[in-house]
Amino acid sequence: MEVVVSQGEQVLSYPIPSRTALEPPEEWAQLRQQCPVARVSLPSGDEATLITRYADVKQVLSDPRFTRALNADDAARISTNESGGVFNSEMATVLPQSGEGHQLWRRMISKWFTAKRMMALRPRIEAMADQLIDEMVRKGHPADLKASLGFPLPVWVICDMLGVPEADRDRFSHWSDALLNLTRFSQAEVDAAQAEFARYMAGHIAAKRAEPGDDLLSVLITDTDAAGAHMPDAGLVATGQGLLMAGHETTANMIGKMVAMLLADRGRWEQLLANPALVRTAVEEALRLDANPGFGMPRYITEEVEVAGTVLPRGTTVVCSMASANRDETVFDHAEDMDLGRSPNPHLAFGAGAHSCLGQALARTELQVVLEVLLRRLPTLELAVPADELRRVEGLVVGGLREVPVRW
Repeated sequence: MEVVVSQGEQVLSYPIPSRTALEPPEEWAQLRQQCPVARVSLPSGDEATLITRYADVKQVLSDPRFTRALNADDAARISTNESGGVFNSEMATVLPQSGEGHQLWRRMISKWFTAKRMMALRPRIEAMADQLIDEMVRKGHPADLKASLGFPLPVWVICDMLGVPEADRDRFSHWSDALLNLTRFSQAEVDAAQAEFARYMAGHIAAKRAEPGDDLLSVLITDTDAAGAHMPDAGLVATGQGLLMAGHETTANMIGKMVAMLLADRGRWEQLLANPALVRTAVEEALRLDANPGFGMPRYITEEVEVAGTVLPRGTTVVCSMASANRDETVFDHAEDMDLGRSPNPHLAFGAGAHSCLGQALARTELQVVLEVLLRRLPTLELAVPADELRRVEGLVVGGLREVPVRW
């Protein structure tokens, strides 16, 4: 595909496909160099502006003028089914999306994602990973690492944090898929999943109110914010939904992609076996180099703003490609190479500014623990298919691999 060199010449279809599941589209580098503010056509057919350079992406994500008001009348629709039920769903309208209200909500939630809490969670996450690997090994190889480990582990962890019974864990996979969908489900299916999920969470919160436990939702029911107010039931439902979706699909897919990236070049896996102390920086490098993170971060502006010398008019919908920004040669030396010891590594995989990922400490902990356990339990792990035969998940807001076939 020929890449435009100025705003007016061509409109790219977005998301931009790549030739293989682990490699970035060739257009990213060309866009960063020639057209860092580009016009794109979204799955809905509406037009938006794509930002691909590190400094510009960081500017947009940190600037409060770029809002999450994606339900504005003149905002671009992400997809024909109202952005897959996630960007401007009922959940997104219940929770405060900006200003002091959003910061109050974040402060109430963030105390559950501190480094101290994550350290306390590690043994439980490790035990869950061991249990899932036991089952995978028992069934024999080749196995799908995503289905056996990557997909269930984050559900187990977030359900544990929310006090969701073990018997209900598997119900969330369909809801997550439907609500993070771009093209795979009809609007009726998205609406049904949203309604079922909301009903479940409302019932779960009622049960926690009657019989509190040692979990996040039980505490939020009785907690008050800095203004002395309790979180309303609608906010509790939306918080539970948001944490389950954010805590499941993104990390589930990242586990599979991280392991595939490390096994795609056997030398990387051998390097970690020889030096397990590299696990922490290897996780960060996998996050930085992820070429398939999904849609990116959309924003909407209510006033004229200039980015990279281009004036964006009021009403523009902007899509930030953090994945392209993370390969910006002006920020990262040998940006296309996977350096397992890279430090510092100021990647933007978790966003930036007031809306950076609230659960990033949990995601990092899960990824580190999974990698540590796999290195310990399955040192001979390898891909069961060539890396260029891995297949991408299509039609989801979150990017991933359909399966990660492995043997040991």
